[in-house]
Amino acid sequence: MMCDAPIAWKRRPILGVESSCDETAAAVLDREGRVLSNVIASQHDVHAKFGGVVPELAARAHIGMIHGVVEEAITQAGIKKSELGGVAVTRGPGLAGPLLVGVNFSKAFSYGLGIPCIGVNHLEGHIASAWLDDPAFPLPCIVLVVSGGHTHLFKREKHGQCILLGQTRDDAAGEAFDKGAQMLGLDFPGGPSIDRLARDGNHEAIPFPRFHRRKTSLEFSFSGLKTSLLYKLQEMDEGLREELKADLAAGYQESIVQVLVVKAFAALAQERLSALAVVGGVSANSRLRVLLKERAEQEGVSLALPSMAYCTDNAAMIASAGRQILLGSAQERWNGDFDIQPALRIGSGGEGSPARGDSPFLT
Repeated sequence: MMCDAPIAWKRRPILGVESSCDETAAAVLDREGRVLSNVIASQHDVHAKFGGVVPELAARAHIGMIHGVVEEAITQAGIKKSELGGVAVTRGPGLAGPLLVGVNFSKAFSYGLGIPCIGVNHLEGHIASAWLDDPAFPLPCIVLVVSGGHTHLFKREKHGQCILLGQTRDDAAGEAFDKGAQMLGLDFPGGPSIDRLARDGNHEAIPFPRFHRRKTSLEFSFSGLKTSLLYKLQEMDEGLREELKADLAAGYQESIVQVLVVKAFAALAQERLSALAVVGGVSANSRLRVLLKERAEQEGVSLALPSMAYCTDNAAMIASAGRQILLGSAQERWNGDFDIQPALRIGSGGEGSPARGDSPFLT
């Protein structure tokens, strides 16, 4: 299927589809990039008893929900399917089974309408979420992508190119939250559970190490923090663990968020920039948002924190990234000939994506 994508896009809305993990999501953006709808169906109840996402169960849940979620997004947007000018879908990184559900559905959906299907990098989607609330947020800037599977620092240039500055050497921050919550006996997902409990605790009562690696490095490491929590819990009896649970959660959380803040502002200093965007599921953490706002105000830094609806996995960010790829592409025609890439990185090419240099995100 060949489509005159740029011409169609200039006068039509775009549909976004996200299914990289355990959220089935669809959204519609108008031709100016404004969000008309953003529907998310959570699978928390499916995976809660396992303490984490089970890929096979996630894929089955996506199959059962994706059609209804897409229909609801189009209905809430107040448009007809025939008015859409394109479909943007996450092709990676993520879990293979869930990605296949979203990509195959989107290819079939776009083929039936005779409109282009654009494969989007999930990380590019998170980065694009920083501009959903504030399209005029300045460039160049530093972007911290922090979620269950990713902790990356990028420099985003004026023309949209992203340059990787640093990343985690082991666990992502969100993964550290989930595993810490599991050790504390808290509900899945772990990040929100620790955030809630920590509000009743004293983050100074039980100190945890903060792993900065080298002072000049922009890389992260959180595996040692989990070990520290494990050792502290092993030294306590059941009664003491329960008594100090809120303080443990607060101290553990403080170690994670302080490292994130320190590294993000170190990147600003290194690159001599004064604009910072923090995106991804962990950007919803209340303590992280407080610390970021305080330091940004102190140092005169422009700060972008997406609305809560755009922090966790959602399809509005995928639609936004797809829109930017289309508008920045020199290609005149598109097809849906691309595959899922579970280990996709920013800067990697791939079938169905623009040639190197055409995408506003490719490095």
